Amino acid sequence: MAANTFGEQFRVTTAGVSHGPGYVAIVDGCPAGLPLSVEDLLPDLERRRPGQSKIVTQRDESDRPEILSGIFEGKTDGTPIGILFRNEDQKSRDYSDIVDKYRPGHADFTFDAKFGFRDHRGGGRSSARETICRVAAGAIAKKILALKNIRIVGYVKQVGPIQAEIPDPTAVTLEQVEANPVRCPVSETATKMIELIEAVRKDRDSIGGICELVAVNVPAGLGEPVFDKLKADLGKALLSLPAVTAFEYGNGFASALLRGSENNDIFVKKNDRIGTSSNRHGGILGGISSGEPIVVRVAIKPTSSLSRNQPTVDKQGEATEILTRGRHDPCLLPRFVPMGEAMIALVLVDHLLRQQTKRIESLD
Repeated sequence: MAANTFGEQFRVTTAGVSHGPGYVAIVDGCPAGLPLSVEDLLPDLERRRPGQSKIVTQRDESDRPEILSGIFEGKTDGTPIGILFRNEDQKSRDYSDIVDKYRPGHADFTFDAKFGFRDHRGGGRSSARETICRVAAGAIAKKILALKNIRIVGYVKQVGPIQAEIPDPTAVTLEQVEANPVRCPVSETATKMIELIEAVRKDRDSIGGICELVAVNVPAGLGEPVFDKLKADLGKALLSLPAVTAFEYGNGFASALLRGSENNDIFVKKNDRIGTSSNRHGGILGGISSGEPIVVRVAIKPTSSLSRNQPTVDKQGEATEILTRGRHDPCLLPRFVPMGEAMIALVLVDHLLRQQTKRIESLD
């Protein structure tokens, strides 16, 4: 299958399926000399891991990475970094009933249309378990970005109709996000979100929401003027994640309601740099970072796998019913946060490395 690699200078390739032996991530283009160990990958992997709370899937995976290459004496050596994850708790028998049936909302039909057959066990290559590779690669990217003091924080902004009021997205801390299992930084709103997710789960249903992601201290100048605009690469990165149905940055769709005089951000002097008095542009102008915080949002659809009967058809187009067995998230948002952060990090580190070749003084 083509298109399993993401990035230009910092490239990530993933392989594996949800109910196979495991997953492999290859990270190529990481500069040599970066201190790196398994322990550096664990915090974000733990945030993505199934079974971490009662409001996520109860599949029991340790998600312990094995670094196979690219590290020597505790530092990256400039060669491809190979990371292996072994699947430990797959229950393929849960999917024996859907060999010839198409699950609503899933890629079953489209995989058959593309390849002529599919791995029906948990979605095969389209399973969200593939994101374990991205989160591991993103953890490496975050270590590089940290050298430039670039910080990325994601959080759950909305679940169903319940929305958190976040006056200043740049003030949200990781500690606030991790203070509750739904990963909403506003504790009162988080309690309401958890109650809603529990009610939905008991009703054998699911619910979606919105994740907001913020990157601060991103220098001005990252991104390319035409096809590789920073906003375009961020959109592709986040839309490539399972269950993402929409992407916006800055004011996003709200800018369609404004006049230009209302939507423009006025340039001002900020200490030793030029900035803007507001940030409706979300840190990106002309597809290039402006130096203001990058603020993006993605909509996450309700989990398609439901433990209730739904009408569908089989491969012959005959009407039937389907009940999806197995262990699934009633709401994908809590585990999505580290996935979204990882993709932001991969885009930013890739453009950071690309920018080093744009100006002669950066080569000194």
